Amino acid sequence: MFFTRRSLVLAALGSGATQIITYGMGNFATLFMMREKGMTLSDVAVWFALALIVGMGGGIYASGRLVDKFAQRSKAAYGWLPAASLALAVPLYLLFVWAPTWPVALAFLLGPLFLNYFYLTASVALVQQEVRPDQRVMSGALLLLVMNFIGMGLGPTYVGAASDHFRLTDPQHSLQTALYTLVPFYLLAIALFVWLARVLAREERSAAQGVPLP
Repeated sequence: MFFTRRSLVLAALGSGATQIITYGMGNFATLFMMREKGMTLSDVAVWFALALIVGMGGGIYASGRLVDKFAQRSKAAYGWLPAASLALAVPLYLLFVWAPTWPVALAFLLGPLFLNYFYLTASVALVQQEVRPDQRVMSGALLLLVMNFIGMGLGPTYVGAASDHFRLTDPQHSLQTALYTLVPFYLLAIALFVWLARVLAREERSAAQGVPLP
């Protein structure tokens, strides 16, 4: 059932594409800040930890409130909200990677940390809403399986391999260049969530007209 529903598959793929960014960046962010921005280990223990609490914690809470609000008007919000948040995150992510010092980089990083996790709230809520009560546990497990297999499986491996590749030509900034190459995954995730929003809007129109889902 899960893999025959286009909306559920798109939610899982969009989440997986986003997790390539979150896991790819997350696993190398502290190393990047220390190696290329001059952050010390004690700075990481205090300031980076605070950024994670404020950024990720705030983003997950705020996205939950927004999903609750806008999904009542249209299910398409489960796609539009992650797409919009990721689009807003892209310039802030580029500024984080570019920033000349770690305090500036950390300030810009707060934006992606806050905005990158709207997908999680939206996708989990959508899957729980779209299936029967007796299918929720398995459907939630399949969502996590797909997005973690893609994101956790590919994200850190890709960034590490890219950094090794760029080290041959630019050993001082190989990790910075590798992190720049995550931007296309932002665009892929945005496209998948826009597609999801369109599918959900079409499903709503069909339901309103009494037309059964394909």
